[in-house]
Amino acid sequence: KQWYQRRVAITAGGTKAAESEEIKLLCQIPSIEKMDASLSTLTKCMKLSLSTNGIEKITNLNGLKSLKILSLGRNNIKSFSGLEPVGDTLEELWISYNLIEKMKGIGVLKKLKVLFMSNNQVKDMAEVQKLSELPCLVDLNMVNNPIEEKLSGDGTWRPEIEKKLVRLKKLDGIPIVRQDDEEEG
Repeated sequence: KQWYQRRVAITAGGTKAAESEEIKLLCQIPSIEKMDASLSTLTKCMKLSLSTNGIEKITNLNGLKSLKILSLGRNNIKSFSGLEPVGDTLEELWISYNLIEKMKGIGVLKKLKVLFMSNNQVKDMAEVQKLSELPCLVDLNMVNNPIEEKLSGDGTWRPEIEKKLVRLKKLDGIPIVRQDDEEEG
């Protein structure tokens, strides 16, 4: 635990971590397995990158009052629980290559614009439907989730998502062009 706390307290470009707007703790050796309480000291952090570690749960985000981008790709995360403290600030969540099957807890992210969650375990359209609770979501990537693979094979993935998530402007890296957009411009 002490080595992790030292990493959080280290300086980034001459600035103490607690005063930095961007913190990167990627591919750590030994890998970070827990998001511990030392994260709460990062009150000015706007972008926190903890990708490619061994994190299983999202925790200890209470002090991150300025957080806009959270990168947790390539971990062992199974759920969205723990995001409540950043529900009013987080705009982008990069959580691809994890073990997420259910969308429970995603609805707290009222300002979320971008959700990258490719290569997870979402199997059910009812779970994808929960993304409609996100009023600002405009960019979604769900490539290589079982539900996307199944419906893309049927040719129904894009039409279904465009119907269910009407505010989306980009799906799986490809812009969505709606008839309304064509008539306006």
